[in-house]
Amino acid sequence: MDEEVIPVLRVADAAAAVTWYERLGFAQQWEHRFEPGFPAFVEVARGGVRLFLSEHTGDARPDTLVYLRVRDVDAVAAEFGVPVEHAPWAREVELRDPDGNRLRVGTPNA
Repeated sequence: MDEEVIPVLRVADAAAAVTWYERLGFAQQWEHRFEPGFPAFVEVARGGVRLFLSEHTGDARPDTLVYLRVRDVDAVAAEFGVPVEHAPWAREVELRDPDGNRLRVGTPNA
């Protein structure tokens, strides 16, 4: 197994968050609850990129920023109806998930 970093994002409703992240090309891998009705902890993945989405209040803070490098930022921009901005290091868009977490999505400049 390779070592990796997996950001944990606080969400109020894991099912709604999974639906939103599916628009970015992520797919739910699994969901855990300690008991029925308890907060959910979910993994979503897009290729080798993974995120944990947690309904547990102590796991993460709202308004977290995650940077996601993708091959085609134009496709992401089209899906969300936002313009692509040009930075010295990449072409980027900034999105907010339903819980206010910020995702900067970019394709590095050639």
